[in-house]
Amino acid sequence: MAEISEKELSLEESFEKLDSLLERLEDRELPLEEAFSLYQQGLELMKSCNEKIDTVEKKILVLNGDGGFDEF
Repeated sequence: MAEISEKELSLEESFEKLDSLLERLEDRELPLEEAFSLYQQGLELMKSCNEKIDTVEKKILVLNGDGGFDEF
């Protein structure tokens, strides 16, 4: 089964996946190699989330004092 790319996940789906990874990482019986793999997946998801948030922030417009809009 092909895994969905982090870029294709919505921000909410990415957060849910991060929560799932965190729950698995909290398992004290988790082998070190698997824990490291999950950690790497989490870092990639965080990077993807940050990129999505940056994109949204750049699109937000703020009303300026002249009645016009400025980018956030």
